[in-house]
Amino acid sequence: MGKRDPRIDAYIAKSAVFAKPILKHVREVVHAACPEVEETMKWSVPHFDYRGEMMCGMAAFKHHCALGFWKGALVVGKVNGKNAESAGQMGRITAVSDLPSKRVLTGYIRKAMRLNDAGIKAPRMKGPAKKPLATPPDLARGLKASKAAGAAWDAFTPSARRDYIEWLLQAKTDETRARRRATALEWIAEGKTRNWKYQK
Repeated sequence: MGKRDPRIDAYIAKSAVFAKPILKHVREVVHAACPEVEETMKWSVPHFDYRGEMMCGMAAFKHHCALGFWKGALVVGKVNGKNAESAGQMGRITAVSDLPSKRVLTGYIRKAMRLNDAGIKAPRMKGPAKKPLATPPDLARGLKASKAAGAAWDAFTPSARRDYIEWLLQAKTDETRARRRATALEWIAEGKTRNWKYQK
């Protein structure tokens, strides 16, 4: 049997008047479609889990609500020509009529259940690929002058190189840039990435 969380009752009670029927409707459709659903709060908003994995979540904002499936691209497919990967895959919901029909929503929920049953994980979201940054000439000269630094630099990943280049380019004065360059060359020669102090 499904498990209801009193925190979700409190969340709905505190929501704007327009949002309450939307949240109540989504909640009831989820429970009807998935009797084993477990309610919880994640990131301070209501979520629905099935078999120990996230299935979907809803949220109320000042002027709209959102509904999203954890494995949205696999559950909903494309929305407005884009993969449904975001938390608000159904768009800005301002009334129950903005939601898919009960039959369609039930189909999404059952598809999400099947994905959880099969152990299929949510696809990783990829941001736009960053173009490699050119190595600034002053850093390039320092790398050429130090065999250890040059070899380590060549072995670094593009993102590790980018961290150093951006750090150098963000310097506001020539003195700061010179200090950063000296520190960078020292750390690079030791094979350390820019944020080595924070790595485990």
